[in-house]
Amino acid sequence: MRNSTLNEYKKAIKIKYEIEKNGKYFDYLHKPSRGKLRDFCWLIFENNPTQDDLNVFRNLFSLDFDHTKKKKFKEQKDKFRPIETFFKGETDPTNIDAINMAAIMVDFEPRPFKKFHEKCRLEEGKQSGNSSKATSGKKNRKIKWQKRYLVIERNLRQVMALF
Repeated sequence: MRNSTLNEYKKAIKIKYEIEKNGKYFDYLHKPSRGKLRDFCWLIFENNPTQDDLNVFRNLFSLDFDHTKKKKFKEQKDKFRPIETFFKGETDPTNIDAINMAAIMVDFEPRPFKKFHEKCRLEEGKQSGNSSKATSGKKNRKIKWQKRYLVIERNLRQVMALF
């Protein structure tokens, strides 16, 4: 279950990235590089991040976010390699902190993975509680994905309305 949920999380982040790369932060996300992603990350964290986002920052970079430590943060360029290659579709990252940072960069919700996983479990529980015993697992998965794609489609419409 965990692997399939993690794969769903990565797919959803990738879909959100495809939407966001042509949006407000086009300069950072269109053709991502480690340097651009590092600068974009700093920009995001300068603007009142959530406690969950700060935890991801601490876990990935092994340091707390501090406005006065920008110079030290600039040395962290290689930490963005898995995110860069993930966005470009070259690799499938396994480091959960890098995946969570990618979610932060495209403002994907729910994040981090723990919240996404809990939401999926709750949705599955509701579906199995409402469905009859005759309903197959395959049909449940189809319904689950249909709901997720509807949410993604709604987000896409909201983004497109900005243009």
